[in-house]
Amino acid sequence: MKDLLGLMSKAKEMQAKMQAMQEEMTTIEASGQSGGGLVTVTLSGKFEMKSLKIDPSLVKEGEGEILEDLILAAHNDAKNKIEHAIQQKTQEMTSGLGLPAGLKLPF
Repeated sequence: MKDLLGLMSKAKEMQAKMQAMQEEMTTIEASGQSGGGLVTVTLSGKFEMKSLKIDPSLVKEGEGEILEDLILAAHNDAKNKIEHAIQQKTQEMTSGLGLPAGLKLPF
């Protein structure tokens, strides 16, 4: 019974930490670049695009496909940075809970 109470306590602690982490994730922003900095995309912690900057040298007739590829690459770079930040926060939050290694959170 004592173990069950301890487990319930840890579950409540985990729930509170997850709530705090989700709120904190809304304040995180990451910028991704491509083309040597010619295209920059900034995403929020919810993966919403906050800004897009394109160097004027890229805006030329017939180069639309290149620009599209650079925007996608910059977006993916920013997305990867947000995912990495979320993973780090999750590891920090769960480090003292004795959860199995490799457990993916949030579920």
